[in-house]
Amino acid sequence: MPGGTRRHKKPFEYALDANWPYAVMDDFRAAQIIQAVARALAEAMERQQVSANVLAARAGVNRQVIANILAGTTWSDAFTLGCLEAELGVMLWPQHLDWPKDDNGVVQQPIPPQAGLGTN
Repeated sequence: MPGGTRRHKKPFEYALDANWPYAVMDDFRAAQIIQAVARALAEAMERQQVSANVLAARAGVNRQVIANILAGTTWSDAFTLGCLEAELGVMLWPQHLDWPKDDNGVVQQPIPPQAGLGTN
């Protein structure tokens, strides 16, 4: 299976706290990317005031798949993300090669300020 045993866990299970999609993540890049996708999708839906049902119908994507992406319970595929990006008119896939490095040279996902969605 692609991804080896790491794919057996759901993306949100790589979060080090319970604040998905704004959680601090461990250093597994694939999970960090999926978290960034979930965050971008949630924020785009909020900005455009579109529900998962409406987005699903417009993008030709199953509503449950959208819910799973938002919850971090699935590894998003390119087809689904392409359909969602086209319908929303925004890029969901992060520019992860440009993420900053920590003091040890390890690339870290930047966590944006929690304004609006995801606030406590």
